[in-house]
Amino acid sequence: MAKMNLMDRAIAAVAPEHALRRAAARESLRFINSGYGNYGASTTKKSMRGWLFAGGSAKEDIEDNLKTLRERSRDAYMGVPIATGALKTMRTNVVASGLTPSPQIDADFLNMTPEQANDLQTQIVREFSLWADSPLCDADRVDNFYKLQQLAFLAYMMNGDAFAVLPMRHSVGQPYDLRVQLIEGDRVCSPDRDDRLAPCVVDNVSVQSIVQGVETDGNGMVIAYWICNQHPLASLYALPEPLKWQRVEAYGETTGRRNILHIMNRERSGQRRGVPLLAPVLEALKQLGRYTDAEITAAVISAMFTVFITKDNPSIGRPLGEVIPPNQQIDAADRGTIELGSGAIIDLNQGEKVEFADPKHPNTGFDAFSAAIIKQIAAALEIPSEVLMKQFTTSYSAARGALNEFWRTCDMQRSWFVDDFCQPIYEEWLTEAVATGRVKAPGFFDDPAIRKAYTSCTWNGPARTNLNPVQEVDAAVKRVAAGFSTADQETATMNGGSYAANIRQRVIEARMKKEVDDIANEGNTPKGNEPNRESGGNPADPKNE
Repeated sequence: MAKMNLMDRAIAAVAPEHALRRAAARESLRFINSGYGNYGASTTKKSMRGWLFAGGSAKEDIEDNLKTLRERSRDAYMGVPIATGALKTMRTNVVASGLTPSPQIDADFLNMTPEQANDLQTQIVREFSLWADSPLCDADRVDNFYKLQQLAFLAYMMNGDAFAVLPMRHSVGQPYDLRVQLIEGDRVCSPDRDDRLAPCVVDNVSVQSIVQGVETDGNGMVIAYWICNQHPLASLYALPEPLKWQRVEAYGETTGRRNILHIMNRERSGQRRGVPLLAPVLEALKQLGRYTDAEITAAVISAMFTVFITKDNPSIGRPLGEVIPPNQQIDAADRGTIELGSGAIIDLNQGEKVEFADPKHPNTGFDAFSAAIIKQIAAALEIPSEVLMKQFTTSYSAARGALNEFWRTCDMQRSWFVDDFCQPIYEEWLTEAVATGRVKAPGFFDDPAIRKAYTSCTWNGPARTNLNPVQEVDAAVKRVAAGFSTADQETATMNGGSYAANIRQRVIEARMKKEVDDIANEGNTPKGNEPNRESGGNPADPKNE
């Protein structure tokens, strides 16, 4: 307890209870105003008193709000240009036309020569293309594997997460049975206990252990997902059958095979479902969209209202809307509609005068204000405003810095997406290829370490934007020469290609060019200087006579 000063002792002699309260308040204030309590956690400062806050677990803060976040995120994507541009910018720079695999077999561990490893890698790429380039790899038979990547990544950003199951289905003309079936996040949800699942037990599983369709055990480990047979938001009249849920185990009990892929990025421990990328900026996006719509409407009305007519006396003339002939009106059937024409002027009657409208639209501050809001949105999304707006109007250094910073974001997102979607599917495909004998991989099923050595792979995608290609190439050559990088890494970074494939193609092109050059040289050789093909000498040489 803090020591009492002279004033406290005087009050204590007269009013002991009041003195005790003063001492207790002083002691409490000493703790409240320490550290963060005097700043971000202060509850006494006037600037912080109006801050309404509440805390909760990942379930209360995230999962319980997912339905609203998903629907608002999709609405913003379909109606707010900045939201659309943000998601498409991320998709184009992270996935683009699709991430392509580049097998990196651990030849030393597998006791293979570099030539043998290269031959096997070439065969794997060839076989994978046979499966991935065909829409038969899609369970819906619509997209090939690379288009499925675009769809899965866009769904992951828009809805917070996406799912893919990997069924085995045979199709004529396709040697591989592996299929990829994408599932929108809304379909993975908890069973409806009120109408269809009473009591609250399904297949001996307690419904209380399911959060947003993700079932966990007593230790919090994900063990299964609950998938609705139809989209829960579909019209009830369009549903061909009642809603039913299927329980899909995360991993096979016998083989350990991944039965379902969950594409998401967690931001809190204990979190089971992903958050839409636009969630933190939904309010700003909606307000900016409303402001933009209001400015557009005001500008259109301003262009229509060229002249106003003010009258001193009541008029019995034709209404304002009849200035435009009915056959030129857009909504002539609606008598309550007043339509205007560009630059329309109404004849003046006696006692009327003209006043020109000056509505101050378009607003001169619209661009500056919108740019300020867009910068905040861009910062929250980790997309530089120059990249988001596709405007590089400052300087070379600023543009280069923005692109480099954005590349870090794309590289991180690509790494996550590869781990959650591309690499697991590649491993499942390679497992089938080895099992069917189309790819020879001795020991593949004997040891997980050997399997890992065979399935090691890097994924190449869209390259970083180069503002000065000459400098970028010079820097790449120096990095390779110094051993800081490899030719394969630099090729993937600069254009998303494969150095080994480029070398093979260059050999073919060099051989073709040599053949063309030889033919051209033969055609340019003077007839008198043609060699003696029998003796190998020049027929014009006297020695050959």
